[in-house]
Amino acid sequence: MHPFHETEFYEQPAREVAQALLGQRIVHIVNGQRISGYLLETEAYDGESDGACHARSGKTARNAPLYGPPGLAYVYFTYGIHWLLNVVARPENEPAGVLFRAIFPIEGLDIIRTNRVGQNRRNWCNGPAKLTRALAVDGEQNLSPLYDSNSHLHIEPGILVPDHLVRTGPRIGVDYAPEPWKSIEWRFFVNEKDFQSLLEEKE
Repeated sequence: MHPFHETEFYEQPAREVAQALLGQRIVHIVNGQRISGYLLETEAYDGESDGACHARSGKTARNAPLYGPPGLAYVYFTYGIHWLLNVVARPENEPAGVLFRAIFPIEGLDIIRTNRVGQNRRNWCNGPAKLTRALAVDGEQNLSPLYDSNSHLHIEPGILVPDHLVRTGPRIGVDYAPEPWKSIEWRFFVNEKDFQSLLEEKE
């Protein structure tokens, strides 16, 4: 069995999970059709001590999934208009998660085009709210077991991104957080051009 299909993989610190998920495929099956893309950008949020993490003020009804079993989806609503998709990391009751920020779309492109009508392909999935719209993910998918290939929303093995292609930077949209959490480089990404080269090599 592939490690992405084992809950033990998600028990690792969020930073390790965030980097390891680069290049892996997130799949949503809607009405029997697959919509998927390779993860290009992730962000780690690691525990109550992390000033940018939803768990920084303790457990609430909203952030309860972060305290649950690792490998489950944590889908939450923000700004009254956007759904954002995360996977829970670290062992149960150690709240942490990884936000999915961008994907390289690969399957269900006609569906994605409809879901992102009026947007050119480059802007279909290059942001966390764009990603959920493209994949038709909303609160109904909260707590989905992403490690389970039988789940409508799950992670599949994709392409290994070598360390030298992994870039890091501060997390986006966390200006409310005190230092060092505001500037800590827990955002992991691979440039789309570099990823396309990996895809071509695989083919």
